Amino acid sequence: MNGLKPFKDKINFKKFVFPWLWIPLAVFFAVTVMTGCATVGPDYVPPEFNTQDTWHTDLKKGLSMQSTDPETLARWWTNLNDPVLSDFMELAIVTNLDIREAQARILEARARRGISEARLFPTVDSSGAYTQRRSSENAGSGTESKLYSAGFDAGWELDIFGGIRRAVEAADADLQAAEDDLNHVLVSLFAEIALNYVDVRTFQTRIMVAETNLQNQEETYNLTRFRFEAGLIDELPVKQALYNLENTRSQLPTLRTGLEASKNRVAILIGQQPGAVHYKLDTYGDIPVPPLQLAVGVPAETLRHRPDIRRAERRLAAQNARIGAAVADLYPKFNLTGSIGLESFSSTGLFNSGSHTWRFGPGIFWNIFDAGAIRRNIDVQSALQEQALIQYESTVLSALEEVENSMVAYVQEQFRHESLITATEAAREAALLSQDRFAAGLVDFSNVLDSQRSLLSFQDQLAGSKGDITTNLIRLYKALGGGWTSFYENNEDKNSTRKN
Repeated sequence: MNGLKPFKDKINFKKFVFPWLWIPLAVFFAVTVMTGCATVGPDYVPPEFNTQDTWHTDLKKGLSMQSTDPETLARWWTNLNDPVLSDFMELAIVTNLDIREAQARILEARARRGISEARLFPTVDSSGAYTQRRSSENAGSGTESKLYSAGFDAGWELDIFGGIRRAVEAADADLQAAEDDLNHVLVSLFAEIALNYVDVRTFQTRIMVAETNLQNQEETYNLTRFRFEAGLIDELPVKQALYNLENTRSQLPTLRTGLEASKNRVAILIGQQPGAVHYKLDTYGDIPVPPLQLAVGVPAETLRHRPDIRRAERRLAAQNARIGAAVADLYPKFNLTGSIGLESFSSTGLFNSGSHTWRFGPGIFWNIFDAGAIRRNIDVQSALQEQALIQYESTVLSALEEVENSMVAYVQEQFRHESLITATEAAREAALLSQDRFAAGLVDFSNVLDSQRSLLSFQDQLAGSKGDITTNLIRLYKALGGGWTSFYENNEDKNSTRKN
């Protein structure tokens, strides 16, 4: 305590500090006033969108109106029972670049919210300066002077009419929209990985079909060539067998190109370089088989669950709050300012009792005339809100359309697949019969060509149809908003985003 005595002798603490104590009292008064003030601008009311009680599409082939199981929808790809696909999904959660970018947007939105919220609180600045000055001899005394100063300045804008609170409200909604943007990225990402993975397996199946037919056609070509060399037939069947063989062979490069592109796309989607996951996909695998039953719920469930709809609603809420922030500019702004400091012409006298300064007082600012700029800004924000509402309604309609189209495609492709199974079996039997009858000299070789081409075509379509059934199911899961909640089950930072 003795070390402070010389300093206390120089400065009268009671006179120096007491005026500054009025600021907490003013703060208390301001808070009391603010709690009784209304926030200007329209209060947000979530939009209502009336939907039908049932889907327009007839639910067949395993689709049912039962409520969707949250766990099933969260990790829908596990219903395909493909361990390789599941591994890719788990890896993508950690390494995908779109997820990382969306997470960065959330950090940006959270920081912007903090900036808006900081305006609700007082600001305190400290300063210190040393100034040396010489006045003009012709306009003054021509003397030199020095000034030493140090102090603190504080200011606070009182949010009487709620303009700052509306800005914070908008920032809150923007943050929630950024979180739902991440959720939308997840839904799209998981669907794209699965779609490209099914493409890989479909291309592999089609290549196997083409190679099997190629082998059979080579045998037919060799048979016709041997019979021609033996003088049993003319050269025409040989040439026909050859162009049929080479036509099938010509399809393989295109299929292999598509296969490589699908493999590389899977790698990119999980944040890897092209070719990085080939070792997991080089071994041919079956096309994943969809489950026998799938609950799609009712339209209202989809609207509540889809993150793109939730994102559009939050953007609408943010824009509604910005109208209030614009309206607040019509009203006066009140602030409290104050400072305490020390000023002296000498460094030795800076801490003397006569060096202290202070000021405190309220202030008001009111824009009296701006040629209508503030009201035009209100009109701008209102127009942007109308646009946000239209975008919300458009998003809802697009979501309903996507679900309906996905269900129709899934159901109808199964009907097509059943017909292709029958057609393929008939084509296989026709190919065997025509080849036997040609060998016996009972039919022309053109019958063999037609049956072989038909068999290849039907087998290729059947493989493609099997893949289309699964891809249509994946698109249906995406349309229902499936997959994004699985991120929070795997991510350690579960509290970083809004889940409900």
